[in-house]
Parts: sequence; C-alpha cells; structure tokens
Amino acid sequence: STMKFKTNAKCGGCVAAIGAKLNNEDNEWSIDLKSPDKVLEVTADVPADTIVAAVTEAGFKAEQL
Repeated sequence: STMKFKTNAKCGGCVAAIGAKLNNEDNEWSIDLKSPDKVLEVTADVPADTIVAAVTEAGFKAEQL
C-alpha cells in the first residue's frame, strides 16, 4: 500500500539520512522537498508505525497524512 507522511526533512542530506533507514525495508519511497509538508511517500507492506519509527530513528519527524 502507499502511505504519505508529513516530515521535517529540509535538504538532500536529510533525505539521505531518512533513506538509509528506509532502505532496510522492502519498499519504494520518495520525499518531495518542494511541497510545504515535505511529503514522504512510501509504498510498502509494513504498518505506518514502522515508517514513522524509521524516520524518527534517522532524527526526523513523520506524521501520517
């Protein structure tokens, strides 16, 4: 399923840090830094909580939209 999250990522370095955590899972993801909410879109068969935990581990905030 595809889920969307509001994040506080600001730059490519933030995206890389979040990606390092998300790449451990079997998923596809992208972050739109141009959107006001810095939307992280993830397609994966895991609970939303797992994605939020991964982003939090990377040092950022994520809130499901």
